Amino acid sequence: MNTEAFTGRAEAYTIARPGYPANAVEYIHNLAPQGAVFADIGAGTGKFTELIARFGNEMFAVEPNADMREQLSITLAPFPNTKIVDGTAEATTLPMNCVDVITNAQALRRFDIDMFHAECLRIGKPGSIVITIFNDGDRISTGYKAVDKVSAGYEKATGALYRNPDIRKFVNPLYFSRDKWLLYYSSMEGVPLKGDAGYEAHVEELNEVFDRNSVDGVLCLDFATYVYSERI
Repeated sequence: MNTEAFTGRAEAYTIARPGYPANAVEYIHNLAPQGAVFADIGAGTGKFTELIARFGNEMFAVEPNADMREQLSITLAPFPNTKIVDGTAEATTLPMNCVDVITNAQALRRFDIDMFHAECLRIGKPGSIVITIFNDGDRISTGYKAVDKVSAGYEKATGALYRNPDIRKFVNPLYFSRDKWLLYYSSMEGVPLKGDAGYEAHVEELNEVFDRNSVDGVLCLDFATYVYSERI
Protein backbone atom coordinates (compact mmCIF):
# COMPACT_ATOMS: atom_id res chain seq x y z
CA MET A 1 0.00 0.00 0.00
CA ASN A 2 1.39 3.42 -0.99
CA THR A 3 0.95 5.37 2.24
CA GLU A 4 1.91 8.70 0.63
CA ALA A 5 -0.48 8.58 -2.34
CA PHE A 6 -2.82 11.18 -0.81
CA THR A 7 -0.29 13.53 0.75
CA GLY A 8 -1.39 17.08 -0.06
CA ARG A 9 -4.91 15.97 -1.07
CA ALA A 10 -6.69 15.56 2.26
CA GLU A 11 -8.55 18.89 2.24
CA ALA A 12 -9.84 18.38 -1.31
CA TYR A 13 -10.80 14.82 -0.37
CA THR A 14 -12.84 16.07 2.59
CA ILE A 15 -14.69 18.67 0.54
CA ALA A 16 -15.26 16.96 -2.79
CA ARG A 17 -15.26 13.18 -2.44
CA PRO A 18 -18.75 11.67 -2.36
CA GLY A 19 -20.22 10.17 0.76
CA TYR A 20 -22.45 7.13 1.11
CA PRO A 21 -26.26 6.89 1.14
CA ALA A 22 -28.00 6.49 4.47
CA ASN A 23 -29.65 3.19 3.51
CA ALA A 24 -26.24 1.66 2.69
CA VAL A 25 -24.79 2.78 6.03
CA GLU A 26 -27.83 1.51 7.93
CA TYR A 27 -27.57 -1.82 6.11
CA ILE A 28 -23.93 -2.16 7.17
CA HIS A 29 -24.68 -1.27 10.77
CA ASN A 30 -27.49 -3.83 10.85
CA LEU A 31 -25.06 -6.56 9.76
CA ALA A 32 -23.15 -6.07 13.03
CA PRO A 33 -24.08 -7.62 16.36
CA GLN A 34 -25.35 -5.30 19.07
CA GLY A 35 -22.51 -3.37 20.67
CA ALA A 36 -20.08 -4.41 17.94
CA VAL A 37 -16.57 -2.97 17.86
CA PHE A 38 -15.63 -1.70 14.40
CA ALA A 39 -12.26 -1.17 12.72
CA ASP A 40 -12.35 1.04 9.62
CA ILE A 41 -9.19 0.31 7.64
CA GLY A 42 -7.81 3.02 5.37
CA ALA A 43 -10.18 5.48 7.02
CA GLY A 44 -8.87 8.47 5.08
CA THR A 45 -10.56 11.68 6.21
CA GLY A 46 -13.43 9.77 7.81
CA LYS A 47 -16.07 9.97 5.07
CA PHE A 48 -17.42 6.56 6.05
CA THR A 49 -16.02 6.29 9.58
CA GLU A 50 -18.09 9.23 10.77
CA LEU A 51 -21.33 7.69 9.51
CA ILE A 52 -20.82 4.52 11.55
CA ALA A 53 -19.49 6.45 14.55
CA ARG A 54 -22.84 8.23 14.80
CA PHE A 55 -24.42 4.96 15.96
CA GLY A 56 -22.23 5.08 19.07
CA ASN A 57 -20.20 1.92 18.47
CA GLU A 58 -16.62 1.75 19.63
CA MET A 59 -14.52 2.25 16.53
CA PHE A 60 -10.87 2.18 15.49
CA ALA A 61 -10.03 4.38 12.49
CA VAL A 62 -6.81 3.05 10.95
CA GLU A 63 -5.05 5.42 8.53
CA PRO A 64 -1.36 5.49 7.51
CA ASN A 65 -1.15 8.94 5.88
CA ALA A 66 -0.39 11.88 8.19
CA ASP A 67 -2.27 14.47 6.10
CA MET A 68 -5.35 12.29 6.01
CA ARG A 69 -5.14 11.58 9.75
CA GLU A 70 -5.08 15.32 10.44
CA GLN A 71 -8.39 15.74 8.61
CA LEU A 72 -9.65 12.52 10.19
CA SER A 73 -9.06 13.96 13.65
CA ILE A 74 -11.23 16.96 12.76
CA THR A 75 -14.00 14.75 11.36
CA LEU A 76 -14.05 12.46 14.38
CA ALA A 77 -13.58 15.13 17.07
CA PRO A 78 -17.29 14.97 18.09
CA PHE A 79 -17.10 11.19 18.60
CA PRO A 80 -15.37 10.03 21.81
CA ASN A 81 -16.25 6.45 20.82
CA THR A 82 -13.57 6.55 18.10
CA LYS A 83 -9.81 6.10 18.25
CA ILE A 84 -7.47 7.07 15.41
CA VAL A 85 -4.66 4.59 14.76
CA ASP A 86 -1.52 5.11 12.68
CA GLY A 87 -1.38 1.82 10.82
CA THR A 88 -1.81 0.15 7.45
CA ALA A 89 -4.23 -2.44 6.11
CA GLU A 90 -1.46 -4.98 6.23
CA ALA A 91 -0.25 -4.04 9.74
CA THR A 92 -2.97 -2.20 11.68
CA THR A 93 -1.14 -2.41 15.06
CA LEU A 94 -4.48 -3.37 16.65
CA PRO A 95 -4.58 -6.15 19.28
CA MET A 96 -5.51 -9.69 18.32
CA ASN A 97 -9.22 -10.63 18.24
CA CYS A 98 -10.37 -7.14 19.21
CA VAL A 99 -13.07 -6.25 16.66
CA ASP A 100 -16.38 -7.64 15.42
CA VAL A 101 -16.58 -5.75 12.11
CA ILE A 102 -13.74 -4.79 9.75
CA THR A 103 -14.68 -2.19 7.14
CA ASN A 104 -12.87 -0.58 4.26
CA ALA A 105 -14.39 2.26 2.25
CA GLN A 106 -13.07 3.25 -1.18
CA ALA A 107 -9.71 1.71 -0.26
CA LEU A 108 -9.55 -2.05 -0.90
CA ARG A 109 -7.96 -1.87 -4.34
CA ARG A 110 -4.89 -0.24 -2.78
CA PHE A 111 -4.30 -3.04 -0.25
CA ASP A 112 -2.06 -6.07 -0.49
CA ILE A 113 -5.02 -8.45 -0.37
CA ASP A 114 -3.22 -11.51 1.00
CA MET A 115 -1.62 -9.51 3.82
CA PHE A 116 -4.88 -7.68 4.56
CA HIS A 117 -6.77 -10.98 4.76
CA ALA A 118 -4.21 -12.30 7.22
CA GLU A 119 -4.56 -9.12 9.29
CA CYS A 120 -8.36 -9.48 9.29
CA LEU A 121 -7.99 -12.99 10.68
CA ARG A 122 -5.62 -11.67 13.35
CA ILE A 123 -7.65 -8.69 14.60
CA GLY A 124 -11.15 -10.11 14.08
CA LYS A 125 -13.02 -12.00 16.75
CA PRO A 126 -14.31 -15.46 15.81
CA GLY A 127 -17.17 -14.98 13.35
CA SER A 128 -16.27 -11.37 12.60
CA ILE A 129 -17.42 -9.81 9.35
CA VAL A 130 -15.39 -8.01 6.68
CA ILE A 131 -17.19 -5.31 4.70
CA THR A 132 -16.08 -3.38 1.60
CA ILE A 133 -17.99 -0.29 0.47
CA PHE A 134 -17.19 1.82 -2.57
CA ASN A 135 -18.77 4.22 -5.03
CA ASP A 136 -18.55 3.53 -8.75
CA GLY A 137 -20.46 4.16 -11.94
CA ASP A 138 -20.49 5.92 -15.30
CA ARG A 139 -17.53 8.23 -15.87
CA ILE A 140 -16.83 11.09 -18.22
CA SER A 141 -13.64 10.65 -20.22
CA THR A 142 -10.79 12.94 -19.19
CA GLY A 143 -7.03 12.87 -19.53
CA TYR A 144 -6.76 11.13 -16.17
CA LYS A 145 -6.85 7.54 -17.38
CA ALA A 146 -6.41 5.98 -13.93
CA VAL A 147 -10.01 6.89 -13.11
CA ASP A 148 -11.18 4.45 -15.77
CA LYS A 149 -9.42 1.62 -13.92
CA VAL A 150 -11.44 1.96 -10.71
CA SER A 151 -14.07 -0.65 -11.64
CA ALA A 152 -11.44 -3.14 -12.73
CA GLY A 153 -9.46 -2.48 -9.55
CA TYR A 154 -12.37 -3.27 -7.26
CA GLU A 155 -13.43 -6.27 -9.32
CA LYS A 156 -9.94 -7.71 -8.91
CA ALA A 157 -9.60 -6.81 -5.22
CA THR A 158 -13.02 -8.08 -4.11
CA GLY A 159 -12.51 -11.22 -6.17
CA ALA A 160 -9.25 -11.88 -4.35
CA LEU A 161 -10.54 -11.14 -0.83
CA TYR A 162 -14.00 -12.69 -0.80
CA ARG A 163 -15.06 -16.27 -1.51
CA ASN A 164 -18.86 -16.02 -1.34
CA PRO A 165 -19.80 -12.42 -0.46
CA ASP A 166 -23.23 -10.92 -0.08
CA ILE A 167 -23.31 -8.02 -2.58
CA ARG A 168 -25.72 -5.10 -2.38
CA LYS A 169 -26.11 -2.03 -4.60
CA PHE A 170 -27.50 1.35 -3.52
CA VAL A 171 -28.29 4.32 -5.77
CA ASN A 172 -25.90 7.22 -5.16
CA PRO A 173 -25.81 9.84 -7.99
CA LEU A 174 -23.07 12.45 -7.67
CA TYR A 175 -23.64 16.17 -8.30
CA PHE A 176 -20.84 18.68 -8.88
CA SER A 177 -20.53 22.43 -9.12
CA ARG A 178 -17.52 23.59 -11.15
CA ASP A 179 -15.42 24.20 -8.03
CA LYS A 180 -16.32 20.83 -6.54
CA TRP A 181 -15.59 19.11 -9.86
CA LEU A 182 -12.05 20.53 -9.88
CA LEU A 183 -11.53 19.60 -6.22
CA TYR A 184 -12.85 16.10 -6.89
CA TYR A 185 -9.99 15.48 -9.28
CA SER A 186 -7.48 17.22 -7.00
CA SER A 187 -8.31 14.60 -4.38
CA MET A 188 -7.17 11.74 -6.65
CA GLU A 189 -3.75 10.16 -6.44
CA GLY A 190 -1.42 10.92 -9.33
CA VAL A 191 -3.33 13.98 -10.58
CA PRO A 192 -1.16 17.13 -10.85
CA LEU A 193 -1.62 19.63 -8.04
CA LYS A 194 -1.19 23.39 -8.28
CA GLY A 195 2.45 24.11 -9.04
CA ASP A 196 3.03 20.72 -10.68
CA ALA A 197 3.96 20.33 -14.33
CA GLY A 198 0.84 19.92 -16.43
CA TYR A 199 -1.50 21.40 -13.83
CA GLU A 200 -2.82 24.28 -15.97
CA ALA A 201 -3.52 22.01 -18.96
CA HIS A 202 -5.24 19.52 -16.65
CA VAL A 203 -7.54 22.19 -15.19
CA GLU A 204 -8.32 23.54 -18.66
CA GLU A 205 -9.40 20.08 -19.77
CA LEU A 206 -11.56 19.55 -16.68
CA ASN A 207 -13.27 22.90 -17.29
CA GLU A 208 -13.99 21.89 -20.89
CA VAL A 209 -15.44 18.58 -19.70
CA PHE A 210 -17.61 20.41 -17.17
CA ASP A 211 -18.87 22.86 -19.79
CA ARG A 212 -19.81 20.04 -22.20
CA ASN A 213 -21.63 17.90 -19.67
CA SER A 214 -23.15 20.21 -17.05
CA VAL A 215 -26.71 21.48 -17.03
CA ASP A 216 -27.47 24.81 -15.36
CA GLY A 217 -24.07 24.74 -13.64
CA VAL A 218 -24.39 21.19 -12.29
CA LEU A 219 -22.66 18.06 -13.56
CA CYS A 220 -24.17 14.69 -12.60
CA LEU A 221 -22.50 11.27 -12.62
CA ASP A 222 -24.70 8.18 -12.46
CA PHE A 223 -23.00 6.38 -9.56
CA ALA A 224 -24.02 3.69 -7.12
CA THR A 225 -22.65 2.44 -3.81
CA TYR A 226 -21.62 -1.22 -3.64
CA VAL A 227 -21.35 -3.20 -0.39
CA TYR A 228 -19.57 -6.57 -0.16
CA SER A 229 -19.72 -8.51 3.10
CA GLU A 230 -18.63 -11.91 4.34
CA ARG A 231 -17.88 -13.55 7.67
CA ILE A 232 -14.37 -14.88 8.26
